[in-house]
Amino acid sequence: MASVSFLAFGLLVLACNEVLISAILHNNNTDVEVETMIMEKEELLGLFEVLDALLDDSKWAQQHPLPCTETPWPGVQCEIGDQDPPLFHVTKIHIGPDILNPPCKSSARLSDSLFKLPYLKTLSIFNCFLESNFTLSPTLFDSSSFPPLEHLALGSNPSLSGLIPPGLAKVVSLKVLTLSQNKLEGRIPREIGGLVTLEQLDLSDNSLSGEVPLEIGGLENLTILDLSWNGLEGQVPCSLGQLELLQKIDLSSNSFMGRLPSEIGKLKNLILLDLSHNSINGPVPETLSGLENLEYLIVDHNPLNTEIPKFVGSLGKLQTMSLSACGLRGPILPFSWSSLKHLSALSLDNNSLTGTVPPSLGTLESLEHLNLSNNELSGELSLPEDFINRLGKRLDVRGNNGLCTSNHLQVPVCLNRKDKALSTGKHPDDQSERIKPADDDHEHHMNESSSESEAPFLKQKLIISMSVIITVCSFLSIFLLI
Repeated sequence: MASVSFLAFGLLVLACNEVLISAILHNNNTDVEVETMIMEKEELLGLFEVLDALLDDSKWAQQHPLPCTETPWPGVQCEIGDQDPPLFHVTKIHIGPDILNPPCKSSARLSDSLFKLPYLKTLSIFNCFLESNFTLSPTLFDSSSFPPLEHLALGSNPSLSGLIPPGLAKVVSLKVLTLSQNKLEGRIPREIGGLVTLEQLDLSDNSLSGEVPLEIGGLENLTILDLSWNGLEGQVPCSLGQLELLQKIDLSSNSFMGRLPSEIGKLKNLILLDLSHNSINGPVPETLSGLENLEYLIVDHNPLNTEIPKFVGSLGKLQTMSLSACGLRGPILPFSWSSLKHLSALSLDNNSLTGTVPPSLGTLESLEHLNLSNNELSGELSLPEDFINRLGKRLDVRGNNGLCTSNHLQVPVCLNRKDKALSTGKHPDDQSERIKPADDDHEHHMNESSSESEAPFLKQKLIISMSVIITVCSFLSIFLLI
């Protein structure tokens, strides 16, 4: 009944609009004000039907009979067409948490009446499909009469499930496609590669599976690709190297495996590369040295099992690098760290790195976070005092059993290695001379042991001295008697 009354009132509004149209057509006054502009009746009815399928308010049409003029609603935007007389056309429908009233129906759905909105450019629906299970119809977008959408965003809808319809590829005008934080499943349709005008593709936080189709390399205008938090597998497609305009790639929290394709190094405009929490193997291709604009390199929690890539020093714009828990081994080579003038966060923790910590890390003026914890680093931590004080707790070197410092950084304190080296003749780097015992009881025990070892020698020396004294006294006695 609610829907019937909603549409009945809509028809009444349409009748009123017809009267307005006639008035405008017979009006000899050429200075028609914007307020008198109306909509085509089919388009207005289509808007009422689309919102009736989504909103839990049977009186919406009564409250907003002229949604583009006298009775606007924040979720609907209109633009003036070039007809004579001028008409308003619906160009945007937005439903989300920023518009509290009216709420969405528990049985919210997308109506086929979208076909009646031929000027619609943006359809944005967030937090609407919350209760009843809803799937995208495989035929909804598969029509030449579908609106020339440029921006389609269906996000944060926990009841939006099912497959991504291949028919989406028919909406060739799309520039932004966001289907994030839903319950979509299945494979990414290869037909999506035909959206040659697409600039942003966000399919993150769903239950997608299978491999990323090679056809994704056809998205020649793509600048943002976010496929994170899914169940995608296989290798990262080499066709990504064809997307020269890419600025962001986020493939984190999937099941990608194998080596990273060398073609990624062709992406000169790439700013963010996030491959964390996958099963990608090393070594990382040296071609990534070509990522001259890269600012964020996040590869943590992948079994790279290799050394720190030497090309890192050539990424002059790098701000954040995270290679935590990647099975890294070998030393932290002092390669061109000084060239990373913009580096603010470096995480190399939970690896198997060996050797000393390069003092050159302490020369990075922008560095605000350094995590080297839980490795196999050794030697004295020779970072500048002001650097250590500036980072404070944001400098983490715990869990390196061979590492010592003259500062209090929750690692053993080094001995005065220079003095010790001169007195023992041992090299200052000899680990046996490196760590000062911190336990006073241990020092007392060593003194007691030393005293006990010297006791027999002192006793023997005392006996010899007494014997000498007795002998001298005997001689003196004989001499006096004589």
